[in-house]
Amino acid sequence: MTDTMLALGLMSGTSCDGADVALLETDGERDVRFLFADTLPYDEDLRERLLEAGQRDVSLVELLRLERDVTREAARAVRRLLAENDVAREPQVVGFHGHTVRHVAAERLTWQIGNPSLLAEELGMPVVSDFRRRDMATGGEGAPLAALYHAALLAEQPKPCMVLNLGGVANITWLGAEGEIIAGDTGPGCGLLDAWVRETADQPYDGEGKLAAAGRIHADRIKKALAAPFFEKLLPKSADRFEFDGVIELEELSPADGAATLCGLTAEAVWRAAQELPEMPRHLWATGGGARHPRIVQQLTARVAQAGCEVGNILELGLRPDSMEAECFAWLAVRRLRGLATSLPSTTGAMHATVGGVLTT
Repeated sequence: MTDTMLALGLMSGTSCDGADVALLETDGERDVRFLFADTLPYDEDLRERLLEAGQRDVSLVELLRLERDVTREAARAVRRLLAENDVAREPQVVGFHGHTVRHVAAERLTWQIGNPSLLAEELGMPVVSDFRRRDMATGGEGAPLAALYHAALLAEQPKPCMVLNLGGVANITWLGAEGEIIAGDTGPGCGLLDAWVRETADQPYDGEGKLAAAGRIHADRIKKALAAPFFEKLLPKSADRFEFDGVIELEELSPADGAATLCGLTAEAVWRAAQELPEMPRHLWATGGGARHPRIVQQLTARVAQAGCEVGNILELGLRPDSMEAECFAWLAVRRLRGLATSLPSTTGAMHATVGGVLTT
């Protein structure tokens, strides 16, 4: 029987809200015991700098400073988690995703800033980082990387089923009855919606879905947006958070109509991807920040119900939508140490199963 390890995972998502940290005890396979999780919010200055770096070409010196600052916030998040919870022993490894500033899948380019040497020094423990580029070196898209973790968590659930992660970008993991796994990004998640709400309604996000609920969906604009090249590609595929900027025309729409239409675009793109799958899932489990948005869930449910698929929140399985990505990188760090695959041809398009991640001791 494989020994388990105590592993930390760190994730900085494209919403730029903060450093997510999670602590697991796991063997990097099906043995997963969640212990603790937390989010250390970024201050407004750091958040704005991260958004700027993700959208525009900033100076190399500024990127280096930003990497240093993101790393220090990651270390702070870990120290706070360990200080505020009863952790029986020292964690043995940290899985450090870093913060994505570029992801150009067509050119096999990706960059997650975060200094593993600085983090290892600050925390005094080994760090696994740079999870995506090994996959890309084999022709993969480098994303999404949560598929194998989803498969481990949902191993006992009836198949086929699907996990939908609604972050800045939406991605799915389809799990078949014979152990098949298919994954890929489907289109915008909450990234475009959050940006629209900030710009037009002066709110950080449409948390309770009230703005979108008050609006009308403009189906003609969604149909035109779905003619963009990304939506014509088959799974597996991946996208940068800002790749969808400008994909849908929202000019002259009210804040409410724009929000409703963006919710419709997210749901319609997921439905289009689901129709490519070998079999429609019996159950779709939603996770990520968007899983709490009533209008997105409503629109999604209306589309997949016609195919006999039920929609639920992954909370119903006793799992944790807010910390799942951070948990994933703790789990992947253990797999890296054990030499187990972190991606498959069916999840990223790589030529072969790949063991990703660089170890810094």
